[in-house]
Amino acid sequence: MKTHLIYKALYRLLAILKRQFDTLRCHVTFWGNNVSYKNFHSNGVPLISVARGGFCKMGENFTMINGAHGNPIGCFQPCTFFVDKGAKLTIGDHVGISQTAIICHNNIFIGNNVKIGGGVCIYDTDFHALDYRYRAIQSTDFAHKVNKPVTVEMNVFIGAHSLILKGVTIGENSIVGAGSVVTKSIPANQIWAGNPAKFIRNL
Repeated sequence: MKTHLIYKALYRLLAILKRQFDTLRCHVTFWGNNVSYKNFHSNGVPLISVARGGFCKMGENFTMINGAHGNPIGCFQPCTFFVDKGAKLTIGDHVGISQTAIICHNNIFIGNNVKIGGGVCIYDTDFHALDYRYRAIQSTDFAHKVNKPVTVEMNVFIGAHSLILKGVTIGENSIVGAGSVVTKSIPANQIWAGNPAKFIRNL
């Protein structure tokens, strides 16, 4: 029993030290990528790449869980933020995310009080051309990819392992069920789920 208590005490102490070190590393990562941010809490350190000419802003009281320790639901990757040249990623106040990938080639807006579950991916691009003839050549592949903005409005909850695709708007207060693939916009105050995501019921 005493060994167990010693282990728990050491684990807590190491967790505190790691959290402080992670916070310092986050500040450096944000600064190095020209990210606009205020106060935040982070378990672990995200992967961030903001291209020259890209814009990335994180609001007040932003919370990130990177890796499995803060949210052990089977997702082990850190949060990933990629903002391409000329693209704009805006995250509002009191937003919490876990092991989330947000890939912005155009414009992604996330409103206040949004919760994004473990392993969620948000893409505003197809990454590649849909026509195989363009995909065969790298220069034409990227030139013909389709980008469309994504908007996640206030108070939305996106369940774990969901995928939000280009051109989608998720209305205020709505919920996306875990494991959903969202290919079209969701009105406010509704629950959607499935692959592809479909209307379940009103809130």
